[in-house]
Amino acid sequence: MPLSLDATTAQHIGDRNEQQDRVAIVPSQRAKGTALVILADGAGGYAGGAQAAQQVVATAMQLFENFSPKTDSAERLLAEMIQEAHTVIKLNRVLTEEEPHSTFLAMVLQPERADWAHVGDSRLYHYRGAKLQARTADHSLVEQMIKNGELKESERKTFPSKNMLLQAIGGPETPEPSFSGTQPLQAEDTFLLCSDGLWDYFTDAELAKVLSMLPPRKAAETLINSARTRAQGRGDNCSLALVKVA
Repeated sequence: MPLSLDATTAQHIGDRNEQQDRVAIVPSQRAKGTALVILADGAGGYAGGAQAAQQVVATAMQLFENFSPKTDSAERLLAEMIQEAHTVIKLNRVLTEEEPHSTFLAMVLQPERADWAHVGDSRLYHYRGAKLQARTADHSLVEQMIKNGELKESERKTFPSKNMLLQAIGGPETPEPSFSGTQPLQAEDTFLLCSDGLWDYFTDAELAKVLSMLPPRKAAETLINSARTRAQGRGDNCSLALVKVA
């Protein structure tokens, strides 16, 4: 029996004055069963972060239009998206007084596989049923310190510089993206792409419970509402894209 996809996106502005996250799921017009899932979390100057995130998504969508699985590499496509978006946003830094930058998180879905890449601290979670298969590692100071044994995982949320990124699209340094993927896709595979305004309020086990028990639309609604409750009036923009293989 062929696999099918059930997918949705969701956002909330949180307790901020502006929504600087951008998220989209884009089906390919050239290849049946192929889609791009893209999420960007912008920052830097009034409206600058929103523009940076929008540029990431627009660049990714434009390059995806010409993607052909028969002749093109998904990893090469993702690398090109990152490089081009970084170049454009850095040019905007020269033309304005703002310092816009953005995270990058994208997944290319094909009938038998999924490939993804990220820069920054927007996360991808891959669950198979309720079991966590993979989770991206944040390009952040706190993640590096935990990896090096300088900080405990339990201290992540209270660390003073927990939001400090080591890499970003449009930042001063050329980004060094992380790539991964999985094949073949299987029934009960679920992919959650989300900004830190969402994942910061959940454990891996809590996400597993919601994603395994609920269909994507209801799961997205549940996660957004729970994040808002737990933020207690101090929440960041929160955004997600959710894809479940059936």
